[in-house]
Amino acid sequence: MSNTHRIEVSREQVLAYRMAAHGFDRSSPAPDVLVIGAQDTPIGSARQALAARRASLDGLELVWSFRGAPHLHRRADLSALAAALWPLDDADATARIDTAVIKEGARLGIEAFRVTAEAFREVVTAPMPKGEVSTAVSASVPESLTYWCARCGAQHISGLLFQQAGIFGGIGVRSEGGRTILAPLGERFPVPAEASGTTELVRAYLRFLGPATPAEVAKYLGTKPTVVKTVWPENDLAEVWLNGKKAWLPASDLDALLSAESQGLVRLLPPGDPFLQARDRGLVVPDKSREKEIWRAIGGPGALLVGSEIAGTWRAKATGRKLDLTVTPFGPLSSAVRRELDAEAATVASARGAAEPRLHIARSDG
Repeated sequence: MSNTHRIEVSREQVLAYRMAAHGFDRSSPAPDVLVIGAQDTPIGSARQALAARRASLDGLELVWSFRGAPHLHRRADLSALAAALWPLDDADATARIDTAVIKEGARLGIEAFRVTAEAFREVVTAPMPKGEVSTAVSASVPESLTYWCARCGAQHISGLLFQQAGIFGGIGVRSEGGRTILAPLGERFPVPAEASGTTELVRAYLRFLGPATPAEVAKYLGTKPTVVKTVWPENDLAEVWLNGKKAWLPASDLDALLSAESQGLVRLLPPGDPFLQARDRGLVVPDKSREKEIWRAIGGPGALLVGSEIAGTWRAKATGRKLDLTVTPFGPLSSAVRRELDAEAATVASARGAAEPRLHIARSDG
């Protein structure tokens, strides 16, 4: 959709719009944000993300989906999701798995995904530990898709390919006793013959994490902007200007963006929460040092959301049935926010199966 005049939007409007789109007001037991899934890294994060929205866990399945990361999705959506995530062409497939360990194998393109998906289906006919599956799948795919792992003393399939192909192989994921267990989905759909529905997946990102650009969507999907541009929605998009740059969202959501206002909610978001998956991190958290702290590659904290701003971080430590939850705010917290935090700490504890939350508020780092 082209605009006859330039529509300027503010950072505050964008964040308030996303807050509403994500269902943080807890008005629905099945928030639509599950279209883009809830990432479960570290284990338990997806459950906590849904608890922050007071969403039901019924009818959900944990699978390796976006970028090969574990996500909770609606079980009924998995077949369509797999088709939408299937590589668009050989160049797209190669871009997704092009690592130093399988440079030659990555050139197989779509065929690399197809043979790995089929190997999953042959190997995993009952629940199996991830390591055993990896060994068997590695032996079933072309050698160019594997590499020698000196630490294990074995030939391994590329982890990037292995996990990205999981959903195409009809594989579900769960954790048991500290081990990752893979099992066939209850209703296994065929390996996709070709990509379909990818444009709607792009539209979903723009709805929940927009307004955004092709480059940002590409980072979320784990591919290149040139690939995303080939499936960019041709119609029904609204173009807006944010911080001097063009960005897009579904035209049907433009009014909601322009009228968006902070609802003053307080929520404790786990690492990897869908709200934190936006690729314009500098917009969400303008302070560079705080951005680096929240999106640490390993061991990142949860985020304290006050209104539509990230106002601090939090970490939790379980001791038996008790959960010590420490919030480190970026600045002073009002008494009203502190009262809300007591309730949110209880929500986190419940999601983690703890009986007694103990909230600690550290001195602000601001």
